[in-house]
Amino acid sequence: MIEDKSLDVLADKMAQLRELFPEVISEGKIDFKRLRDVLGDEVAFHNEHYELSWAGKSEARAEIQKTTSATLTPDESCVDAEGCGNIFIEGENLEVLHVLQRSYFGKVKMIYIDPPYNTGNDSFVYPDDYSERQSDYKKRAGITNEEGFLNKQDLWKKNTKESGQFHSVWLSMMYPRLYLARNLLREDGVIFISIDDNEQANLKLLCDEIFGAENFVASLIWEKGRKNDAKLFSSGHDYMLVYARSRAYLTDKKVRWREAKPGADEIQNEFLRLKVIHGDAIDKIQMGIREFYSTLPKNHPSKKLSRYSNVDTYGVWRDDNMSWPGGGGPNYSVIHPITNKACKVPDGGWRYSTIEKMQEMIASGRVQFREDHTQPPIRKTYLVDDENDEIDEVQEQANDIGIQVAGTYFYRSALQASNLMLNLFGTKVFDSPKDHEVIARWINYVSASKKDDIILDFFAGSGTTAHAVLALNEQDGGNRQFICVQLPEALEENSEAYKAGYRTIADICKARISKVIAKLQAEREAATQNTDLFADTAPKQPLGFNSFKIAPSNFKKWRSDAENQELLEQLDLFRHSEKQDSENKNLLVELLLKSGRPLTAKIETTTIDGQELYNVESGSLLLFFDAYNSQVKAFIFELKPKRVVCLDRVFKDDEALTNFQLNLKEAGIELQII
Repeated sequence: MIEDKSLDVLADKMAQLRELFPEVISEGKIDFKRLRDVLGDEVAFHNEHYELSWAGKSEARAEIQKTTSATLTPDESCVDAEGCGNIFIEGENLEVLHVLQRSYFGKVKMIYIDPPYNTGNDSFVYPDDYSERQSDYKKRAGITNEEGFLNKQDLWKKNTKESGQFHSVWLSMMYPRLYLARNLLREDGVIFISIDDNEQANLKLLCDEIFGAENFVASLIWEKGRKNDAKLFSSGHDYMLVYARSRAYLTDKKVRWREAKPGADEIQNEFLRLKVIHGDAIDKIQMGIREFYSTLPKNHPSKKLSRYSNVDTYGVWRDDNMSWPGGGGPNYSVIHPITNKACKVPDGGWRYSTIEKMQEMIASGRVQFREDHTQPPIRKTYLVDDENDEIDEVQEQANDIGIQVAGTYFYRSALQASNLMLNLFGTKVFDSPKDHEVIARWINYVSASKKDDIILDFFAGSGTTAHAVLALNEQDGGNRQFICVQLPEALEENSEAYKAGYRTIADICKARISKVIAKLQAEREAATQNTDLFADTAPKQPLGFNSFKIAPSNFKKWRSDAENQELLEQLDLFRHSEKQDSENKNLLVELLLKSGRPLTAKIETTTIDGQELYNVESGSLLLFFDAYNSQVKAFIFELKPKRVVCLDRVFKDDEALTNFQLNLKEAGIELQII
């Protein structure tokens, strides 16, 4: 059934509660006394439990429960590509998150956002009060005027530190957005949120409440460079709070995040090159690897891995201890092959749980004995490994580069992102852009095993996340898809971006995505001139994106409070459900969203007698908006879709509609008239 509004979060939660505790629902409402009886001592009473509280929290919660009839309309100013799943949406992100609830509930792998930091100098959308008129809605939803953007003073408000509710306003802005964003995450999904010291402590508590403290993963520290003009300390870092949708799910599925060790691929490539030259002459290959390290500059990432200086038939390796991680490992006898005496047991016990596993590793050559039994043997750790290590519980595939777990501190100069934007645009169009290589690193870190995930950013800014997804896909052959949402914030007329022809932040974001696509396309074309037999011929991502704007529904809204003459006028207006001049392409997008289909749903368009019929997902849904006739009928019964959706205007009279309904019912096809 196609609904006329976005997902009702309150109704959804009520349905879940009814499923869990049917006895506490009475005449459609919760009987809290019964619920308290069911839960017993697990009930927390008001003012007797730990929580973050602020002025306006109740109203912020009410924002979550609102529904919207708004929709998205296609924006032709995009770089489209067949099969491309990348989406850019221009509009206010809270409204967009409401609109996306049905179609993307539980489908997003990773969310990255860089929200306003609440420094007192930044501006963002927040309500002065929670009573909303139509004009207020248009401002909040980002519905643009004839010039294509809104006046900044009408929508964006500066939250100054002089305000008595400085932190409360920011928390009220963030709360409903994070709550709705959580709904979109898959069970194995994760969110990264950039923030600085102004709101880091409050954001941590807010996320504990929304995502659950048990789902906190890490607080990353991104060091960007020292500020020598600082009076007391140089605060040159940001934080990135990381929360999982469900850490319990990740634990149950034995999920481990890992990344390639910087510089490891260069070492492996050198090993393979030497192997071609020297064949099975291990000594010569080992000598070549050590010579390779000696020629590297001091700051080369491969230099840090110079402990991997030994070579055998399996590859490049370094010596490692045989102790069980954390201690408490097994204690059994391992006989030295020369002295025939039991080797010394490591202080933490043997790394392998059974003597059989140890013998297997010895037989494979992965364990090397010392000169005598007075020292434990050495365990070989390979740069590239296909060993199934029962302690690490991670099995690497042959030819995968050596991996590591990421630390919570990392350095990346802020200048690199600024310089990249300057090179892309030729002038400074955006202050303090985020670094796409940093975001790409974390996308790859959590989605390396599945390269067709959906990545969402609803504070898209200059388009860093979109850039990261495109660049990462091009690098590893993935087909991840981005959804980026950016409000059309008007630019100052004296800014370099305005002088360059851009009018809103959304314009800059779309332009950056287009420029990155053009750059990647040019690099592909240049690569086709390469005659190297070993050139990469793997399939590449479709380069493009589809653009949409938030807009009011294409369908009329019934006013239940209308009386007398107004009621008669409404009845006259509602002879057709759609608004006048509603275009078919806009009707199609709205009905896709409200039927729970994604914007990237596969649609086959068939033209019959001048009108278009839309076959969604191979017959899952068929939509048409123009005249019903015998040819249309024949096509429908040949296709036999599961459901047909059409407008009431397509039938010339009630008899035609009745006959159509009976025919579809006999054929087992659902019908919905809008």
